[in-house]
Amino acid sequence: MDFLIADTFTTSLAALTNDEQKLVKTTAFDLQMNPASPGMRFHKLDRAKDKGFWSVRVGSDIRLIVHKTAGSLLLCYVDHHDAAYRWAERRRIERHPTTGAAQLVEIRETVREISVPPAVDVAPEEAPAPAKPRIFASVPDGELLALGVPEDWLAEVRSADEDTLLDLAQHLPAEAGEALLVLATGGTPDRPVQIEAGADPFSHPDAQRRFRVMTNADELAQALEAPWEKWIVFLHPAQRRVVDRRYGGPARVFGSAGTGKTIVALHRAVHLARANPRSRVLLTTFSETLANALARKLVLLVGEDGELRKRIAVRPVDAVGCDVLGKALRRDAIADATAVRRLLQRAGEGAPPHRFAQRFIESEWHDVVDAWQLDTWEAYRDVARLGRKTRIGEQQRAVLWSIFERLRALLSDAALVTLAGAHARATALLASGSPRPFDFLVVDEAQDLGVPHLRLLAALAGDRPDALFFAGDLGQRILQTPFSWRALGIDVRGRSSTLRINYRTSHEIRRRADLLLPPALSDVDGNFEERRGTISAFHGAEPTIQVFDSTTAEAVAVAEWLAARRADGVSPHEIALFVRSEAEIPRAAAAARQAGIDSVMLDGSSDARGGAVAIGTMHLAKGLEFRAVAVMACDDEILPSQERIESVGDDADLADVYDTERHLLYVACTRARDHLLATGVTPASEFLDDLRGSR
Repeated sequence: MDFLIADTFTTSLAALTNDEQKLVKTTAFDLQMNPASPGMRFHKLDRAKDKGFWSVRVGSDIRLIVHKTAGSLLLCYVDHHDAAYRWAERRRIERHPTTGAAQLVEIRETVREISVPPAVDVAPEEAPAPAKPRIFASVPDGELLALGVPEDWLAEVRSADEDTLLDLAQHLPAEAGEALLVLATGGTPDRPVQIEAGADPFSHPDAQRRFRVMTNADELAQALEAPWEKWIVFLHPAQRRVVDRRYGGPARVFGSAGTGKTIVALHRAVHLARANPRSRVLLTTFSETLANALARKLVLLVGEDGELRKRIAVRPVDAVGCDVLGKALRRDAIADATAVRRLLQRAGEGAPPHRFAQRFIESEWHDVVDAWQLDTWEAYRDVARLGRKTRIGEQQRAVLWSIFERLRALLSDAALVTLAGAHARATALLASGSPRPFDFLVVDEAQDLGVPHLRLLAALAGDRPDALFFAGDLGQRILQTPFSWRALGIDVRGRSSTLRINYRTSHEIRRRADLLLPPALSDVDGNFEERRGTISAFHGAEPTIQVFDSTTAEAVAVAEWLAARRADGVSPHEIALFVRSEAEIPRAAAAARQAGIDSVMLDGSSDARGGAVAIGTMHLAKGLEFRAVAVMACDDEILPSQERIESVGDDADLADVYDTERHLLYVACTRARDHLLATGVTPASEFLDDLRGSR
């Protein structure tokens, strides 16, 4: 007999107390080991429309709803007695007549209105508003069925308008709800796979996003270890296709915030390790903070499989080059950003007169000279400077090169090397035939990798199938200027995929945040990321955007918002306050104090803790998620950063500054699941007008 669990079971399990969860998990293990055990107390649900539903007693008041057939036992739901029974009475498990997928279908009940004549005279009612157009009125039944709509819901779907569609979609099986949302927004939805009549309905790709067979106790333990992390067990078919696909060269998956790119990267790393025994897999990203988060998620995904965990290394990309060099490079020989900045200022003393701001000189060194490891005047004179919009002539380059040449000498005298230089040495070592420490590389947040990183990763991967896989979003590029991947030998054309279902952010928040970005973004190589067609799997409250006359008024309003979220049942650790830079941190801290809630400062190595609101800069928001987010201090000259604007060497560079500042706000806003507040003080950032949709 197959033993399965449903995503509705893991969701309901997560809502119970810790003690209740322990009892349920014990019962689940007992059922898996011996469902016919005399100790199992099954009770038939007489009022359930689906006669396959039974309840199993768990403690005095907790009931586990299971679905039994001759060949399977499915854990469906768990709750207190009355709530569990009500859930089962309104659902049934059935095979879809067209797609063949096993679906958990809500039962529609028709409520007929009974008209009672008034006993007294009443004023005539106002004329009703004109009926809104029914979105799917002209779509044939066969087409709706092919999209996975259950037969009983065809009439409801036909009557849907723009006001009822989102609510309707949440009552339908996921593949049907998603397809209708895509269809309603003018897109062309993917048709679910249709399997043969005799095939197992639980083997259908869409069925596997909600039902999974547990083949042994270890798999069940892994699924129940963190029931709120449903991605451990259930994947969307589009995600599964990307994870399992064979690629003949470098591949990349796109997707806006919340579409599950990181989840795909994690599953891809595990898939490669399992499909290739004894192989070594590197899972990497651009920062230590995100690498630590990936490592924690990997532990959840692989569970107790120690052998698998040993073969998947999770490292920030800056550490990878140093690992390759090993003893060939002393760790104290790497010059950090502060040391480079100090030496660069020394190198500029006595340079010929020039018009360049110090920040521009620093970025020219970092993004051009050091990134591409230019070591001669001729190399710098002739470099194309892709991604650098400020045009500088040969004479101006000569002045800049005199500074950079002096900096290179100072670094050499101090026996120091930059990180980019360390990566270049590691790349050269690999090119000379040094053994590659990894067979496969999976890279998350790839949009923020620099030239030295990509060169190193390409050298590590070599020219091998499946060796290099990237996940990223150009709309979240906040650190790097654009450059050509193809110039480094990494060509993902024909091997790119796009994820379009947003699981983290409500429809209302996603729709607002998307206003900060153009509908399509492209990289230097001409690869386009279309943002149109992305849909959210749920909806919630409209974001609130407010501008105040003073920081005091802002703090009071944010404190009131925090109190309202706590009244909604949102825990403090599920709330975050983000600001543009450390200079604005006191404004967020003041709001938390005003609300009487403890706060914890995010420093790149810490997470939110129970009982405390997280406070941090927008840069530290990357990779995090919260039920409620307030983005504060969105003032003019703070967002976009006036310091960055004043540092550009030419008006042409302003575009990139504005782009990355918009991306920062987009990243911060899309950390929110259910509630978003954006605030500023007059004069407010122009980006708030974009967020409102008023520009």
